[in-house]
Amino acid sequence: MTGVPPITDPYWFDAIAAHLGKAYWAPDTGRVMAFTKGTEQEVDFLVDALALESGMRVLDVGCGPGRHALALARRGVDVVGVDHSPEFIRLARDAAATEGLSAIFEELDVRELHRPAEFDAAICLCQGGFGLLGGRDETAVFGRIAATLRPGRWLAVSAFSAPFAVRHLEVGEEFDAATGVLHEVATVRGADGDEAEFDLWTTCFTTRELELLARTAGLDDVEVHGVTPGRYRRHPPTLDDHELLLLARRP
Repeated sequence: MTGVPPITDPYWFDAIAAHLGKAYWAPDTGRVMAFTKGTEQEVDFLVDALALESGMRVLDVGCGPGRHALALARRGVDVVGVDHSPEFIRLARDAAATEGLSAIFEELDVRELHRPAEFDAAICLCQGGFGLLGGRDETAVFGRIAATLRPGRWLAVSAFSAPFAVRHLEVGEEFDAATGVLHEVATVRGADGDEAEFDLWTTCFTTRELELLARTAGLDDVEVHGVTPGRYRRHPPTLDDHELLLLARRP
């Protein structure tokens, strides 16, 4: 299906983040989005898959309010999280300060990311900083993420699955076959309980597209697995997996 309305503001997600506030992820209150409840399982998997150890330096691209970055910091990892949303960066900094964690959070447009060969691993999860770019900037941004890796080190990038999106297209959703962008209008409940409608544009990928992105960026040992939130695993993608998880290494 086509007819997806154009994105007029490249930072369209900031308004949603500002509306959500702590409602996006507030485990201390019990009010958390369903897809954030598996954070610990996801991080446990990534620690193993990316061969992370205490003291290593990790970049979290599109970190949101910091749920993965904070979990890594609790494990002794030196984390830098970047996100364009000032509200999410504020929440992440507040959480790190409350727990006395050394994680650093910076407000940044991922299109301007430039930290060459600085990190032992890079993660970009839950469409943050990669799946919200409108279907045109992803190749360049992926290259920027890959360039942050030190030689021999790994990245993990999750993306919404195009086959899943098309197979399970719901009433009111539109899929742009030219860009792979899924559009929907979602009702979002904020931290104070008020609701508002927002347009969402999520770029979707096939397994082959992610493999090509990785190899174009000069990465090797490329793996793509079918996952769902809170159930990261090494498993061939299926049509019923919400997300694809790319693991790849810089030579």
